Amino acid sequence: MITRYFESVDFAWPWVMSLLVIIPLLGWWYWKKHSSLAGTLLVSTTQSISTNNRGWKTRLAHFPFVLRLLTLACVIMALARPQTRFDEEQVSGEGVDIIICIDVSGSMLAQDFTPNRLEAAKEVAARFVDTRKTDRIGVVIFSGESFTLCPLTTDKSVIKTQLYGIQSGLLEDGTAIGSGLATSADRLRVSKAKSKVVILLTDGENNGGQIPPVTAKEIAKKIGIKVYTIGVGTEGYAPIPVQASDGSIVMQREKVNIDEKLLTQIANETGGKYFRAQDNEGLEQVYAEIDKLEKSTIEVTAIRRYTERFLPLVIAALFFLMLEWVLRFTVLKKFP
Repeated sequence: MITRYFESVDFAWPWVMSLLVIIPLLGWWYWKKHSSLAGTLLVSTTQSISTNNRGWKTRLAHFPFVLRLLTLACVIMALARPQTRFDEEQVSGEGVDIIICIDVSGSMLAQDFTPNRLEAAKEVAARFVDTRKTDRIGVVIFSGESFTLCPLTTDKSVIKTQLYGIQSGLLEDGTAIGSGLATSADRLRVSKAKSKVVILLTDGENNGGQIPPVTAKEIAKKIGIKVYTIGVGTEGYAPIPVQASDGSIVMQREKVNIDEKLLTQIANETGGKYFRAQDNEGLEQVYAEIDKLEKSTIEVTAIRRYTERFLPLVIAALFFLMLEWVLRFTVLKKFP
């Protein structure tokens, strides 16, 4: 317990501990004093003093002085102000409001990514969420229609839970890029953040939805939203699982058709940037690039609190002092 106490404390005034040198000096003085007294002891009889006469009182004769030294040591250490330290960091600043807009159409199950495009997109987006400490992030999914899966929040665990729960087939199939972007823009419409961002990820061409992509782009521009677009898919053909007539799942190679012209237009006209990711590593690099482009203003304040821990030493000093007093006036009391 004593060792644990001294391991957990720092001393505010460590220079006071130099006074502990008094302890061995007093011990040396006490030893010299009693050694000289023993050397001048006169015996009035020729009989030798039996060692049997040295009872327990004789053995305890020096114990009160030891207790006094312990009391002094505790007082000195208490005066050095032992403290425990608690360090805390407060993170504050101005974050970015971000909507992650993910295509969940059937083609996102293509296996040119590991294990497929959708799972890779979810995993990389979740890691991106972890890097954005002060940002509010929301999630929108789209295929033939769009849906807000998670509104803007700073709760990273909620965001990631929603991301990992995304499955293809949740919505009507298709690729409604305009609807996805419009829903994302609507979520950012009342945002007070100075920087509002949509990260729109798709692997196809717009072929559905009630809002044309150009209209959604104009809505985003009017609100002041920066759109980063990501086209996912390898060049040429990619293996996609499809359901055969007998209900079994077979792999079928389908051509990768990404409307890069549209995605580039949306990004450029809103102040964002278009990226093409052809594998997992490429997608990681895309999100890393977006992370660099959209920096939050973060202030980290270090707070250090101290708690005084002198009380155990004061209690110990009082204990040793009281024990000495009790011994001197009871069992070690000298009678005239």
